Amino acid sequence: MIKILLTGFMPFGGEVINPSYEAIKKINAKHLNVELHLLELPVIYYESSHILIEKIKDLDPDVILMIGQAGGRKAISIERVAINLDDSKTPDAKGVTPMDDPISLFGPTAYFSTLPDKQIYHILSENHIPVELSYSAGTYICNHIFYSVMHELDVSSKHHVKAGFIHVPYETSQTINKAHMFSLDLNVIRHALELIIDTVYQGLTM
Repeated sequence: MIKILLTGFMPFGGEVINPSYEAIKKINAKHLNVELHLLELPVIYYESSHILIEKIKDLDPDVILMIGQAGGRKAISIERVAINLDDSKTPDAKGVTPMDDPISLFGPTAYFSTLPDKQIYHILSENHIPVELSYSAGTYICNHIFYSVMHELDVSSKHHVKAGFIHVPYETSQTINKAHMFSLDLNVIRHALELIIDTVYQGLTM
């Protein structure tokens, strides 16, 4: 049985919910021979990556699918690149605002996702879900855990593990008081993530 670790984040920035975690709680993959393991992460730089890496060591998953909220984006964003940089004017949940800090002093400049990104893009497009290939996961917590996980898989020689990051827009209820801000229904976000899981699963079982 294939073990899939799905991660989302706690609410941040004054939001009551975070669609990244709300969506993964609703995922149905009973038609696949998989174990789904969910993990909700704090919006804190090194605490989030420490919790996630410890979970990876304990679980030893075959797939790691990290999900985060990117309010303001107009599509499901398939992140292709994680960069070795923490830099943000927006504080994390503990008030930390790093400036031009490397995530790893000994790591490379960047890592690429090992998910079948273009296949995922085409599947979501065929299902009329707004989707884009993104080459910047930012320099906030999302990029931090994305890079940290790819680095951990690299140094621990777990190159068989498929891992990557997906950004999702606001969920509809979050934009009631945000004029002209794009959003997707939570069921659409959930369906997109189910299609992503299906696509990764098919690639592993062919």
